[in-house]
Amino acid sequence: MNFTRDRTWLVAGAAALWGTDGLLRKPLADALPPATVVLWEHVIVLALLLPWLPAAWRALQRCSVRERVAMVTIGAGSSAVATALFTAAFRVGDPVTPLVLQKLQPMFAVLAAFVLLGERIRVGYLAFALPALAGAWLLTFPDPLRVRVAAVQAALLAIGAAALWAAGTVLGRLVSKRLAARDVTVLRFAFGLPAAALVVWGQGAPVAVGWDNVVGLALLALVPGLLALSVYYWGLRATPVARATLAELAFPATAALIGVGLLGTRLTATQWLGFGLVVASVTALGWHERVRRVSVVVERGEEVAAR
Repeated sequence: MNFTRDRTWLVAGAAALWGTDGLLRKPLADALPPATVVLWEHVIVLALLLPWLPAAWRALQRCSVRERVAMVTIGAGSSAVATALFTAAFRVGDPVTPLVLQKLQPMFAVLAAFVLLGERIRVGYLAFALPALAGAWLLTFPDPLRVRVAAVQAALLAIGAAALWAAGTVLGRLVSKRLAARDVTVLRFAFGLPAAALVVWGQGAPVAVGWDNVVGLALLALVPGLLALSVYYWGLRATPVARATLAELAFPATAALIGVGLLGTRLTATQWLGFGLVVASVTALGWHERVRRVSVVVERGEEVAAR
């Protein structure tokens, strides 16, 4: 395995950019329905990427049927439907259930990577995964011992969202073996836009946003949207899913810092402990995979898809 090409750090950097989402989305959430915000994110990004859409479409035509289905699933499922399911989970149940069950995402990703990509993990992987998952749990809840998962409907919706996001990571890795990072980004938004429009229609959400929301929507689409996903897919080309899904935990860690520094959020002692565990685990994983010759993740044929 060519360990020098590992890009776990890029996936973590992209996830950190996702962490700016809360700062930009909070004022929009007070003014607009979530489905409307998601729709306009796709509209703005796709409008910017239109010059590259024909080339991306031609590249997709050269892919196998399996890869085409994967790309549609990424755009429609992981980009639009998963967000809608996660939002619905908050509406029909308690606010804790979606956050608890979202922690299942790395497990879904590792299992799907084993089935679809032939990735296997070594025992040493647990030295990074267990502290990272424990840290994510501590970071999410002010009191980690007082958590209740209540409504079954909310639980099923949250599990569906976690599974679709995990599928997005695995399938993104799959198509990145054939498609350039730019093409994956373009096609994700191209397939995501009609799915987002269907969600807006199904929820009866408005399409109009008002001029006072335009700047916020543009920043949301460009920073945690276009920029973050471009970096993410570039890194994912050379990062096995088992590593990438842990690197994505940089997202809640960055969100917590922004919440404390800019949004007036206060963290408990256990949340700070969780923050430290996430940052240390993700950093240690990236360092290990770059400098150690024996990786904690074994890919099919020991190949790295960094073409």
